[in-house]
Amino acid sequence: MKAWTPGSNSRSTLYAISDGMTYGWTAPYIPYLISDKSHIKVGIHEAEWLETALLLGSFCGLPLTIILVDKIGRKKSLLLASFVVLLAWIAIALGDRIEYIFAARFFCGMCGNMAFVAAPMYVAEIADTKIRGFLSSIIYIMMLLGCLIVYCVGPYLPFYVSPVIGGTVAALELLTFSFMPESPHYLVCKNKLNEAQKSIMFFKPNSDAAVELTAISEAVERQQKEKGRLLDLVLVSSNRKAILIMTVLNAGQHLCAYTVILMNLHLILESAGSKYMESSVAAILFAAIMLLAAGLASSQIDRYGRKALLIVSSILSGFCLLAIAVYFHLKYLDFEVLQISWIPIVSVMIYAAAFKVGIGLVPIVVTAEIFPTKLKAIGMTLADAMFIVGGIVALQIYQWLSNSYSLHVPFYFFTCCAIFITVFTVYFVPETKGKSLEEIQVMLRGEKTTDTNLTVICRK
Repeated sequence: MKAWTPGSNSRSTLYAISDGMTYGWTAPYIPYLISDKSHIKVGIHEAEWLETALLLGSFCGLPLTIILVDKIGRKKSLLLASFVVLLAWIAIALGDRIEYIFAARFFCGMCGNMAFVAAPMYVAEIADTKIRGFLSSIIYIMMLLGCLIVYCVGPYLPFYVSPVIGGTVAALELLTFSFMPESPHYLVCKNKLNEAQKSIMFFKPNSDAAVELTAISEAVERQQKEKGRLLDLVLVSSNRKAILIMTVLNAGQHLCAYTVILMNLHLILESAGSKYMESSVAAILFAAIMLLAAGLASSQIDRYGRKALLIVSSILSGFCLLAIAVYFHLKYLDFEVLQISWIPIVSVMIYAAAFKVGIGLVPIVVTAEIFPTKLKAIGMTLADAMFIVGGIVALQIYQWLSNSYSLHVPFYFFTCCAIFITVFTVYFVPETKGKSLEEIQVMLRGEKTTDTNLTVICRK
């Protein structure tokens, strides 16, 4: 059976490159904006709000996301997000006041939120179970590519170059993804069976489209028997488990210092005072390692499973964060650390690989798998809310603790969070590798798939 190809998937996730550029944009550009060379006068506190503006926009976009992904569909939601991001990049390139950049990053946050809900839903609903994890993980790979681009461009080229690149990527998304079909699951939910069958034939040309359509229709019908009320997320035991899992994993990514490092990497490395490598070069290497690690993990996620990758990743990430915390603690205590100033550089490099092979990749895959079709839009949006809240909390904790005490204190906190993620994964996160979306719901309810007909339908 021929499943959805990576080439088709790349067209649906081009937006993630631009979104990755937006996410990592502050790391190389805040040092520029607060310097005397800046074309816009920006204070340090205003610069810090450039980080938070993106996440605030994401949070404010949650209600709109819930409505649009179910009303207009996954495809149109992605196209709308790409169009607004294109306008935002134009505003960043041409804006001569900091207010324009604040507004642009706010709207980028809203659109990034919508896209990161719609795209995983789109992928999970179309992909074959054998490669669903790989295809879903491409979203993160494209995002990391965007971070790498902005890290390479930011310190060395004029200010307007990265907005031009980001806007070009958004335009390409609009041009190419417009020709892709809508998710067959969504079309079945809207009773557009002929269009759903055509969508199946497009993505799986060698499969029996009629059989696939019957399986999807029966699965959607079974899941729609439970009313898709917000209250069901609390009343239904399987949904409660899904909420707990996605809350811890999505918020936990940020509380393991992901956003803090990604948005402040240049400043953190400059504070370390290493004599071995320039911060701009180290940042490029950091992003490149993350990209390679995510690519490797995406090819192995359906082989080794989600749970094993999460455990290994959180343990290694915790050790790296601990090493950074100890280094800054020694520096705070006035120990001579110049000879061991390689420690923060090596630690962030190992962290880049360790984080992205598991905790930085698996949550978006698992979250797209554990909610039933009727509640998928609400569940995915709630997951995105936890992701956003986790990012805001992590940034505020980092800024408060580092300003009030020193850099070592927030990194000790992030180390403890990584340890918690490890323990939680061992005892509470189920393995979803190789299971259909229907089988995952049965598993979350604590039931065994004893119905032969159900098993056959799920695995068709």
